[in-house]
Amino acid sequence: MTRKFYILLLLSIICTFLGASAFAQKAGSGSDQIATFASPIQDLPTEGDLLGLPVNVHGQTTYINQRYNNFTSSYSGMNSLAAQKSMSYTWSGTLFFGARLAPNTDVYFNPEVISGVAFSGLTGLGGFTNGEATKATGLNAKFYSARAFVRHIINQEGNKEVLENEANQITQTVSSNRVVITAGQFSTLDIFDDSRYAKDPRIQFMNWGNMTYLAYDYAADARGYSTGLAGEWYLENWVMRASRMLAPKKPNGRDLNWQVFNTYGDQFEIERQHHISDLPGKVSVLAYRNKMILARFSDATNYVTANNAQGTQAINNVRTNYQYKTGVGIHGEQALTHDLGIYARAFTSDGHTETMSFTEADNSVSVGMGMNGTRWARPNDSIGISMMQNGLSSYRRSYLQAGGVSYFIGDYAGPGQTISYRPERIGEVYYNATVIKNILAGLNFQHVNNPAYNAARGPVNIISFRIHAEF
Repeated sequence: MTRKFYILLLLSIICTFLGASAFAQKAGSGSDQIATFASPIQDLPTEGDLLGLPVNVHGQTTYINQRYNNFTSSYSGMNSLAAQKSMSYTWSGTLFFGARLAPNTDVYFNPEVISGVAFSGLTGLGGFTNGEATKATGLNAKFYSARAFVRHIINQEGNKEVLENEANQITQTVSSNRVVITAGQFSTLDIFDDSRYAKDPRIQFMNWGNMTYLAYDYAADARGYSTGLAGEWYLENWVMRASRMLAPKKPNGRDLNWQVFNTYGDQFEIERQHHISDLPGKVSVLAYRNKMILARFSDATNYVTANNAQGTQAINNVRTNYQYKTGVGIHGEQALTHDLGIYARAFTSDGHTETMSFTEADNSVSVGMGMNGTRWARPNDSIGISMMQNGLSSYRRSYLQAGGVSYFIGDYAGPGQTISYRPERIGEVYYNATVIKNILAGLNFQHVNNPAYNAARGPVNIISFRIHAEF
């Protein structure tokens, strides 16, 4: 069944390449994480002047409902995905305020609200099925600041480019050669690992493995945001990026540690943009280095064995020293026509230490495509197909197989019932239909084989419904 599913999915991609046009989702300026499909609404201005300053305002709201039926499970542990049919949902709303304080200096503020319930309390998977789920903490709506940052641009000699009015971008003419400095509260993913086709779970793929590299343990709080300083140097077809971001006080914690020279997440990325027959594409390489007090899996495994601590989060007992965690990945994408594009990501982390901020994965590969409905007279509709494979390092795997439980995963349920290790494989398909202007409704299907890297459980089939509106 599973092998047939992936064969059919691969054939669907091939047929799409041969027989249809497709759509490359438009990302924001630079590497802004916020994607958009919206166009201006008549009589609803989103950009103007206030007290002599250029300003803009945008907004979005997204509701995602996900469900799966009972799936096969020989056993379940503390952090397993529930084997009984389940429902999950998230609802979010965001306002994007911006003001230009000086000709090349902008300030942006994004208040956000969210409510929702994740599958199994956000445990039991490496590649979680909803990119909004990490922000949700229950039925009651929570208000917080998502972003509050300053952006300054230093233009150099080069061709002139116009950055259009969008969320977190006031209309601006810039040079193709420029330095961009961003400081304040934002997401590391706002700057790094941009993609036209797989970035924003609100209107593109939903799985975490399509937001970015799943094995990229980027610095963030529990909601996915942080505070830091980032620099970007645009030089014709090249872009170089670097940043230092605050790390959480505790792994996957809400509070950030402001001791920026003791605990941090550093990123460096180099990107080369190109055109093939006037069709855009690019290749980028990204590396990171985190420093934080983290548990080493070898120490945690020894603790489990020495203290008969199977079925516990033994990583909490050996988190005593500062550790470095590193990783590197490559990302490429290419438009095949003016409406169809493909992408691929691959990443590996050293795997010695526990997760700092993101999820349980030490290596990951994903491929996919995005297209629109021009061929069937629905140019504002979009479709995406992807496949991914996620894996664990030998150190993390040994800890789990010894009976240890990690932050998001841990299937130990008694003697001999740890994980039967296999890579986690996920296929994802979505279709978005524009209901009326600036409102879309979408369906999403995800097939998860070996959830949480365990061949004794699954597969799991998740069906999702999404509605998204923006201005």
